[in-house]
Amino acid sequence: MKKFDVVFRNTISLRGPSIWTYPPSIETWIDIGELEDFPSNRIPGLYERLSAWMPSLIEHRCNYDERGGFLRRVREGTWAGHILEHIVIELMALAGLPDGFGRTRETTERGVYKMVVSNFHDECCRLALATGREVLLAAIHDEPFSLSDALKPLRRMVDRKYLGPSTAAIVAAAEERAIPHIRLLEDGNLVQLGHGSAMRRIWTAETDHTSAIAEAISRDKNLTKELIGALGVPVPEGREVNSATDAIEAAHDIGFPVVVKPVDGNHGRGVFIDLKGEEEVARAYAIAVEEGSGVLVERSISGTEHRLLIVGGRLVAANRSDFITVTGDGRHTVQALIDRQINSDPRRGLTELHPLSVVRIDTAAGIELERQGLHADSVPARGRVVLIQRNANHAFDCTDEVHPDTAEAAALAARVVGLDIAGIDLVCDDIGKPLSGQGGAIVEVNAGPGLLMHIKPGEGKTRPVGEAIVANLFAPHESGRIPLVGVSGTEGRTPVARLVAHMLYLAGRHAGLACADGLFLGRRQVHDGGAVNWADGRRLLLNRAVEAAVIESSAELILGEGLAYDRCSVGVVTNILPQAEDLSRWDVQPDGSEYYTTPRAIYRSQVDVVLPSGHAVLNAEDERVAGLAGLCDGKVIFFALDRRNATLEAHLESGGHGVFLAGGCIALSTGRRESSLCLVDDVPLIGRPGRPGDIAAVLAAVAAGWALGLTQEVIGTAVKTYGLELPEPAVAHV
Repeated sequence: MKKFDVVFRNTISLRGPSIWTYPPSIETWIDIGELEDFPSNRIPGLYERLSAWMPSLIEHRCNYDERGGFLRRVREGTWAGHILEHIVIELMALAGLPDGFGRTRETTERGVYKMVVSNFHDECCRLALATGREVLLAAIHDEPFSLSDALKPLRRMVDRKYLGPSTAAIVAAAEERAIPHIRLLEDGNLVQLGHGSAMRRIWTAETDHTSAIAEAISRDKNLTKELIGALGVPVPEGREVNSATDAIEAAHDIGFPVVVKPVDGNHGRGVFIDLKGEEEVARAYAIAVEEGSGVLVERSISGTEHRLLIVGGRLVAANRSDFITVTGDGRHTVQALIDRQINSDPRRGLTELHPLSVVRIDTAAGIELERQGLHADSVPARGRVVLIQRNANHAFDCTDEVHPDTAEAAALAARVVGLDIAGIDLVCDDIGKPLSGQGGAIVEVNAGPGLLMHIKPGEGKTRPVGEAIVANLFAPHESGRIPLVGVSGTEGRTPVARLVAHMLYLAGRHAGLACADGLFLGRRQVHDGGAVNWADGRRLLLNRAVEAAVIESSAELILGEGLAYDRCSVGVVTNILPQAEDLSRWDVQPDGSEYYTTPRAIYRSQVDVVLPSGHAVLNAEDERVAGLAGLCDGKVIFFALDRRNATLEAHLESGGHGVFLAGGCIALSTGRRESSLCLVDDVPLIGRPGRPGDIAAVLAAVAAGWALGLTQEVIGTAVKTYGLELPEPAVAHV
């Protein structure tokens, strides 16, 4: 067969909303060369190989909107770029990333396409692109290919780079409430929810309200026990010991059986339960002392260990652990039985995505086996039940069984320690009864508890723990958003952005401004401008002091990086002048079909991201801009120099909002209810020449201020004083 190739010409990371979609995406320009003349139905065996290698492609509906729709397209005939798009999306899903978005569009150069897929993490996505190309070319050329081998490095990268399941659950819950999120570390779980002064931060299951003191207390198991025990919460009797001999003495004082564990360990390392003799205690001490700064010996509580998740002072979820056993068959060793009967469960694995962990014969398990006269290489008799671990994997959801008194005791323990989110470990025979009546006790209070056991329990209901954490961070009426004005268009953007920021300043808001003139916090210039850039806009959203933001975006920025924000309160489009911008390197067509990228397609991005509660401010005198009104999720305010503009007239007739010139004044109107703001001659930015572009900028800014809910007094004062400002202060280098 002819040797075909697919060449990646350019790959662009779009870190925000773009002409393609709202979430971050990655745009790759691919050159399929001679494959332009060979759709999939002309390549023998391509359909068979793809469907055999990646059977899960059957779920891709494609434009037939039916299960198997994409594979139907492959069988009937489609092009390499479209096939690669679906392969990459499926590779990312198979590697553990969420379901993604994809689109492929031809450029004006034959055989060259723009292929776009979701970008959950830049490195992971780029590796998926490279792997997808290998899959496609191997399928085209009928070459041997192991998908499982190809997926291994991608899965490893996703495990290392993408959000862990606990953080992902919280982020997903925030998205359900339309609360924006920003990942603050490329490879970690530190995430900002919300923008500016409305932000909150999470790090896995810890938040910016998780006290460092509370976390330190929770690590000190002895101190935790003293604090919660003083309030009557049942805790096991015990004390800290300083040697193996002291541990044995403590065990005798308490009475066997006992538990030996590190004072400040975690994840169950170095914890030994139900120890019944001096030798066991001494061996356990030797291991526990290596896992922490001290060792505790406590009374062993009869029963099963449970994990209760407390969020904001209330029980959200509860899981029960269980004994782990194997049953002998008279042929296999204990280790082989563990591998066959336990670790073969697909729910068990080494990553955070597995709800159950792999079982190993560690020291604690070794002690259990010795008690039964066995070791790892022993072959138990047929039918003999062998205990491996007493408490492992809180796999069984029992939230609905928890007694109210027990839930209250757990919530009290979290409050006493000072944790807003806590994992409470307790041991009892029956979680449906109060602890005190059955000798149960709380044994640990943990900060930053894992959520996976509640999100994907081995058995039982999935619990909405992410939703509970988000609800604890944000009241029902809170969105995590600050007023945000996005300004775009071919010309006149910067004056609009600066005038709106001036309005916010006069309104008493600590506003941030990112525009071509630079980055400003209040009246202070943080650095000089030169060009609109994505980083400045994002810096405003990361700044907790910013109460409102104004961000200017150019066509180049939207095409090359995407918008710096996901949604905005007000979106302004000043004008669309196709001949005034050279966007040829982006293959933008000044006129023509929407199938290609056009200036209108670029600037509609600004309108697409307006919140349902927000406003689009549009130039009624520019047909391309005015035509975007129907794409806005919120309301529209038109501005025009001529009150008699047909688009503006029709909008006002229907009760809409408009800003225009009338009798030498700037006027605001809702339907036929009109009011004058100020005389045009009183506006320094317009001045005596009265250039149409300057007037339009002022009208757009007035409309934006109106959309923000600013009073006419503030708006009028702003337009009359903006040109009279003192000279800008020197650049502050921070």
